[in-house]
Amino acid sequence: MRLFLLAFSFITVLSGCGKEEQPFEEVIRPIAWQEVQQTSFDQVRRLSGTIYPVEEANLSFEVGGKIQWIKVKLGDEVKRGDALARLDQRNFNLSRQSAQANLQKSYAALSETENEYKRYAELSAKGLVSKSGFDNAKAAFESASSAVNIAKTQLDIANKDLSDSILTAPYNGKITKRLSEPSMQISPGQAIFQIEGDDGLEVQVMVPETMIRDLSKGSEIDIHYPAFPGLNSKGTIAEISSRAATANAFPVTILINSETKNLRAGMTAEVDFTFQGIGRTGYQGKAFRLPIAALAADEGQKSYVFVYNVEQQILQKRMVQTESILNNEVLVSAGLSSGEIIAIAGVSFLRDGQSVRLLDKHVKRFN
Repeated sequence: MRLFLLAFSFITVLSGCGKEEQPFEEVIRPIAWQEVQQTSFDQVRRLSGTIYPVEEANLSFEVGGKIQWIKVKLGDEVKRGDALARLDQRNFNLSRQSAQANLQKSYAALSETENEYKRYAELSAKGLVSKSGFDNAKAAFESASSAVNIAKTQLDIANKDLSDSILTAPYNGKITKRLSEPSMQISPGQAIFQIEGDDGLEVQVMVPETMIRDLSKGSEIDIHYPAFPGLNSKGTIAEISSRAATANAFPVTILINSETKNLRAGMTAEVDFTFQGIGRTGYQGKAFRLPIAALAADEGQKSYVFVYNVEQQILQKRMVQTESILNNEVLVSAGLSSGEIIAIAGVSFLRDGQSVRLLDKHVKRFN
């Protein structure tokens, strides 16, 4: 029995010596990656507004009366000074004729009283008339002079009323509303047409109070038009209201700089307001925009990323300074250099010094 155990032990040793140790093979994991580049830290806020014509007005007669004719239709193009509509002028002509006759009568009375005044003045100088007689002649002359001035004013008013009975275009533009028809009796100031000038379009947008302090007149901004995808233009801030309108928002007017034939008043426009970014540490300048999934935090809540070492083909843990989150991206101000490659997915399963290979597909960030 003792010999059997010794023999078994010897065989076991021999069999153990006959097996070679298998070397450990590390699995090289593929990673999604991104080459980082510094980009602007500016932040863009897009707000919706409405397009309006730069010039727009309701046109009305300054006098009342019956509309005799209208020459334009909805949508017609007009030039400055074009006659658009006219009132029945019979009453205006009669008023003018009456004013002219009254003026002629006043001139005749003035001539008569002037001669009488001159005669009394000569006689008064010789002491041949009483003072009261001279004063009466003088008063009659002054009254006749005032009557002439009043008659002139009445004739001017009659001429103006006659002129105002014709409604003309104040500037080049298009008729956007026709609110009256021939034979209608209208009152002074009653809207007859609405005209839209052809001096361009503007966008009116309500800007929150948190943004208004960063805006300034003359700044150039980008404008987009949802009705025409791909159509973009530049705009200039023309007006900034000093008083909030509704919900602590301030009206801001942006002049559309370029000609856009397809745009119409009343359409929606989207305006991009660009602000200089300020990080939570007070940082201002260029930064790296990283996907949120590219960052992890250590026990002290310090942020880090894994940077790919091209020569050694391994990952290196790198602490970074984060500033803010914008559009699902983290802005990093320090800890990286342009052109470096970082892992952008599954970072919680990666470790410092780990051998990896890059997937064929990647994301590259440009300025």
